[in-house]
Amino acid sequence: MKFNDLRWIVPAPQPDIEILETHQISREFYREVEQREEFNEYCRWYYETAQKNRRELDKMRGDINIFGWFFRGRK
Repeated sequence: MKFNDLRWIVPAPQPDIEILETHQISREFYREVEQREEFNEYCRWYYETAQKNRRELDKMRGDINIFGWFFRGRK
């Protein structure tokens, strides 16, 4: 390759640092939003499940104690 042929080689333009920083910040922001939404969804599921379990426990406490009949004399 001759020196004259090198004049046609143009270096690729360098990316603007501000654009890369903006892109990185926006990715971090959306990742944070997604993680918070997932956490809120988990918390909602957890509290609904806990409330359901409390209702079932209250219902079970009102049931007849069948084991108490069988083991009444054993002490």
